[in-house]
Amino acid sequence: MAHVFCDLFCRVIDNFGDAGVSWRLARQLVVEHGWRVRLFIDDPAPIALMAPGQNLVEVCRWGNVWTGIEPAEVVIEAFACDLPPAYVAAMRAKGRPPVWLNLEYLSAEDWVAGCHGLPSPQAGLQKFFFFPGFVPGTGGLLREAELAVPPAPTFDGPLEVSLFCYGNPRLPALLAAWRDGAWPIHCHVCAGLPRQQVESWLDAPFPVGAKAQRGQLVLKALPFLPQADYDALLARCQLNFVRGEDSFVRAQWAARPFVWQAYPQGEEAHLAKLEAFLKLYTDDEVVRGFFRAWNGQGALDWLAFAARLPELAARAPAWAEQISAHGDLAANLVQFCLARL
Repeated sequence: MAHVFCDLFCRVIDNFGDAGVSWRLARQLVVEHGWRVRLFIDDPAPIALMAPGQNLVEVCRWGNVWTGIEPAEVVIEAFACDLPPAYVAAMRAKGRPPVWLNLEYLSAEDWVAGCHGLPSPQAGLQKFFFFPGFVPGTGGLLREAELAVPPAPTFDGPLEVSLFCYGNPRLPALLAAWRDGAWPIHCHVCAGLPRQQVESWLDAPFPVGAKAQRGQLVLKALPFLPQADYDALLARCQLNFVRGEDSFVRAQWAARPFVWQAYPQGEEAHLAKLEAFLKLYTDDEVVRGFFRAWNGQGALDWLAFAARLPELAARAPAWAEQISAHGDLAANLVQFCLARL
């Protein structure tokens, strides 16, 4: 192992997704590669929730004063969060400038592989763009070495579902379909926006720990889960509704059927990301149609999608193997940096 000192910078934009990805990367760099990592974050509270009691990574509040802070050998700017000017000046003053990466957002779009690893001159320094991705030529996806594929699910009882989404106008119709359907469904509702929307649909209080039954649907209100507990939930359920980037990737490692809500962007730019992923993931128009409908495009046909669940479950391990074949993001990032140190 190369004992490299790394500074990782992150701003919590909303929903804690940036913090989640940054924390997973920081932890993996320490545990699997022996790096020393400082995580500078403007709001450390999400880390305390995601990894309570952790002592692997030095978590530092992103403040306004940078006097006396020596830049690390590797500097990772998560999601174009813009480093403090004083820190950049200190990088420039070093005899050997750090390896500086901008860790980009995940996308399956065709242009990603062509942009991965490209340098960008930055006033006397050089920054490299590091793109996660699903195909060779990208940085890969975060996946811990100890991660194991859970046993295949069965579908001979109530359907266990996890629900993690942004504000979604299609959720009431889906809940109604579950309520009125023939298949008993147990839905584990994640904290935050999912629980708030379910509470509105119930038109009744739905506090953490509560359980509510409507027809064939049983709803369970979850607390905020540490990452390890959330990963276990994904592996326990037979179907996972996920969003953004972190839970999206983790659902694929869980080797379960899933439905993804892309992070909504202006001018519907997120729909291009959705289509790029679907092009890689499946040619089944029923599955594609359900993903699109969950993202606001077209009609939501739950019965047709539900009929595909056994087939999706059977294919899930091979899909996980396919997208992990070109290495995990942390290992690829380490290799990239060591070649430039």
